[in-house]
Amino acid sequence: MQPLLDFFNIGGAGQYLVGWLSSIWFVLSFPSLPGVVLITGAIAAGAIAGGIWSGIAGVLRAYLKTNEVITTIMLNYIALYLSNWIVKSFLANGDADYSKSIPQSASLRSPFLMELTNNSTFHYGLFIAIVIAIIMAFVMKKTTVGYEIRSIGLNSDASKYAGMSTKKVIILAMTLSGLLAGIGGAVDGIGNYQNILVLASTPSVGFDGLAVALLAYGNPIGIVFASLLFASLKIGGLNIPVVSNTPSEIVDIVIALIIFFVGASYLFEYISKKMKTNKSKGGKA
Repeated sequence: MQPLLDFFNIGGAGQYLVGWLSSIWFVLSFPSLPGVVLITGAIAAGAIAGGIWSGIAGVLRAYLKTNEVITTIMLNYIALYLSNWIVKSFLANGDADYSKSIPQSASLRSPFLMELTNNSTFHYGLFIAIVIAIIMAFVMKKTTVGYEIRSIGLNSDASKYAGMSTKKVIILAMTLSGLLAGIGGAVDGIGNYQNILVLASTPSVGFDGLAVALLAYGNPIGIVFASLLFASLKIGGLNIPVVSNTPSEIVDIVIALIIFFVGASYLFEYISKKMKTNKSKGGKA
């Protein structure tokens, strides 16, 4: 599955963060609701917040030709400082740097899964992610929306000539990616952290997500396996200094090498296509 070649959402960290904040805020605002309603509402709140946050950059790109890389990076920092202010002003107790914990009924954690993984924070979020990956694979492969996104990613000029609205698709693609990042933040918030903290920097998950998407070549099903690989490296890296004299930074080097070689494959593919195009033009001449 071909990704959008000339369009990058670098704002995954900010969209994840507003999704995390919105989910925790929703649960703490309505703690007496039934558990199913709390979990569904928290994920929906995270998705809406992430989609709106990403949609801002999409609108700016579509109508003002603003570079989405710059706007999404700026929105990351706005999300960081806005989230910190909201946590300190509305969600934290006294001078604390974190919110109250969510009620157990709103948690995605499971005693069975925790016991199965030696009391880790493993939760049902993995299964939610797999379901979403399957849905996205269907959307990208079998629907008009997915076809338009892939077509404009491959050749925006030809797609525009065919009658597709590039502005609509740009906004839709950005909003959809932010919605998914927001769901990720919500699931992590009510599944892993169980509250929200004042952060010193933006979460690294946004850039990790870019690397995972590149490794999977934009295929939603491939993203599941690529993310499991990255998760294994990240979690395993925490134990490397404990069992050996190797620094944990070796994991970052391995990840960087993976990204480098994946990026090189894009470059070689581009050069190969150029050579074939030039060769065909030369043959016609």
